[in-house]
Amino acid sequence: MNDKICIRDLTVRNIIGVDAWERSKRQPIIINLIVYTSVSQAGDTDHLPYSIHYGILCKTVEAHSEKSEFRSVEALADSIARVVISKCHAPKITVRVDKPRALLHAASAGVEITRQKSDYTADELAGTVPCPLKFKHQDVIFVKDLRLSCIIGVNPWEREEEQVVVLNLQIYPGYDDSKDRKADYVSSTHNYRTIVRTITKYIEASSYKTVEAFVTSVARIAIEKCHVSKITVKMEKPSAIVFAGSAGVEITRDRAFFANAAANKTHTRGASSISSVGLNPHHLRDIPRRGPVPANLTHEAFLALGSNLGDSAANLTNALKMLEQGGNVRVVDTSFMYETPPMYVTDQPPFLNAACKIKTDLAPLDLLKKLKDIEAEMGRDFNTIRNGPRPIDLDILLYDSIEYKDDTLTIPHIAMQEREFVLRPLCDIAKDVEHPKLYRHISQLLSQLLLKEEENKIDNGSIHKSMPLRGKIYHWDAKTLIMGILNTTPDSFSDGGNYSTTESAVLRAQQLIEDGADIIDIGGMSTRPNSEEISEEEEINRVVPVIQLLRSRGFEAPISVDTFRASVADKAIEAGADLINDVSAGRRDPAMYSVMAKWNVPVCLMHMRGDSKTMMSQNNYGANNDVVGEIARDLHKSVERAIATGVHRWNIIVDPGVGFAKDSEQSLQVLRRLPELTHSESSKLAGYPCLVGPSRKAFIGQLTQQTDATKRTWGTAAACTASVAGGAGIVRVHDVKEIRDVIKVADAIWRVKA
Repeated sequence: MNDKICIRDLTVRNIIGVDAWERSKRQPIIINLIVYTSVSQAGDTDHLPYSIHYGILCKTVEAHSEKSEFRSVEALADSIARVVISKCHAPKITVRVDKPRALLHAASAGVEITRQKSDYTADELAGTVPCPLKFKHQDVIFVKDLRLSCIIGVNPWEREEEQVVVLNLQIYPGYDDSKDRKADYVSSTHNYRTIVRTITKYIEASSYKTVEAFVTSVARIAIEKCHVSKITVKMEKPSAIVFAGSAGVEITRDRAFFANAAANKTHTRGASSISSVGLNPHHLRDIPRRGPVPANLTHEAFLALGSNLGDSAANLTNALKMLEQGGNVRVVDTSFMYETPPMYVTDQPPFLNAACKIKTDLAPLDLLKKLKDIEAEMGRDFNTIRNGPRPIDLDILLYDSIEYKDDTLTIPHIAMQEREFVLRPLCDIAKDVEHPKLYRHISQLLSQLLLKEEENKIDNGSIHKSMPLRGKIYHWDAKTLIMGILNTTPDSFSDGGNYSTTESAVLRAQQLIEDGADIIDIGGMSTRPNSEEISEEEEINRVVPVIQLLRSRGFEAPISVDTFRASVADKAIEAGADLINDVSAGRRDPAMYSVMAKWNVPVCLMHMRGDSKTMMSQNNYGANNDVVGEIARDLHKSVERAIATGVHRWNIIVDPGVGFAKDSEQSLQVLRRLPELTHSESSKLAGYPCLVGPSRKAFIGQLTQQTDATKRTWGTAAACTASVAGGAGIVRVHDVKEIRDVIKVADAIWRVKA
């Protein structure tokens, strides 16, 4: 069947998805057909019955395409293929469907598929049963002539002026390793609108010198951010050469390519030297271990959580624990926690709201029943006023990408787009997920809602990102917290031996609180450069008795334990500590994440390389000395490991580790670029609360030429001011009384709203 009957640019009108302005309106659709057949008999005899009548073929396709609405070009193309095969007796056909009004900045978008009679059952061809959309390896979803403006090139004028580039994309859905799609549904993996939005956002904010780097970045974004399996990217610069139409590059990449590249890069660079510590099984035997997500939990859902009765933070945590009971649900991610004003019924306490991502094998109605059972068990009264106070509220927001509606459940959640207290936490874990009905990312829905409220002067009250700590809720957008340092060590670099007895340490803790500290950070082993490590038993003996004595005397302030050892953290929390401050971000002790998850307390993950003996020799951050970029990448890996082990996102604080595996200039660079770490959308740590500990560090001594660490208070004050200006939520210091006033003024300038 080497002969072809071709129909070119057949234009029909239909409602198929949405137009470039995301309206569900009738649009022009351009269809190209290639029917594979043999024309030998018709060619030899010139007899009409042996010919495929292209007039009938066009009318059949036109009538079929305009009589029904389709949600996707893929569904339309597959439907056309079945009709032509069944009604026009075509043995094989290629269908190309273009939507010229699909995207604002592209000529068109669409799909090209090839099908033959054997691809369908007789019932599917007859239309008597649903026909699932099954992609084949040769199928292509394409975006034609996407025009973007960006900085690209090496010439001085190209570095100053944006120029237009033209992209053509071909996505190969047949290489996807997920399940077959439903008849008229296309996931975000293949949704050209989602892919183009994501690529546009990253490319127009970037700057490239070579087209090779440009197209590689486009392919990487599509594969890593949009989860495409394979893509061809063609990029052209129309203004590149005066006497040529354009110049450009075309590449094809798949997941394996970037996975291999990442593996080779890791092998080439090598892992930083990290000394693991010996573990005492006696101390750690009761710590639960969290295995991988069971293979049977194939469905993905996003849930909203809320509470405003009782201990709301504990209610959210307990609900997540109950959710995982029975083995049908695994919580794989959680949002930050937000204190939000009540909506609809305003005469009630503020809520704590969060969102979580789960994997489950429960069907939507079964999942709903489980949520209602949890609510009932936790004391929710379903007969009280609607939207009134409640100890727990659990809602299904999204389930896979389905749409579902009956008398008890609507998916997606019917009111999620009008609720900031739902969208804001959902953005933490699903900002690039597309709403199945509204054709917008969750982040776009939030932006639209905030813009609408601003334009209409709607004031629904302030929403505060929050941290639960020792029964209280701390707002990260309020005052900068001061963490007072209490070293119970004989060899710390500035106060070693001052508080090495239990009584002296307790008195110092009380003095730090009187001076203005919000949190006391107790450490039993020095981590200064070249310090000697002690046994875990010795470290426990230095820390735990101090915590126990403080609590026995009615000390109510939050206590942090400064350790990288899981057993020390476990004993300290058991004794009454409230926060784990790990200078290794969980990398020194493989059991630390499990301890963090077990106790469900806030944790601080600090960036460092090596150990106290080796860290200052591991301050090579590449040719560009991109310290902040490397910190973000390294800490993000630790954050991901913590979350995978069951640590809730709202409990995670990050610390760039000033002075740890960083020389003086690198420490200064961290302070200068601190906003890039947690406040830049492009950072992997965007949104995470940040702790900075510059107190009495060596870089301050070098700048002030002060060798006595105890006399570096005012240099520390300047560094703390820079930390507040850069967005730090906590500063860790020795001289609390002096720094307290510094923070008050810095907060008034940069942080606390009048």
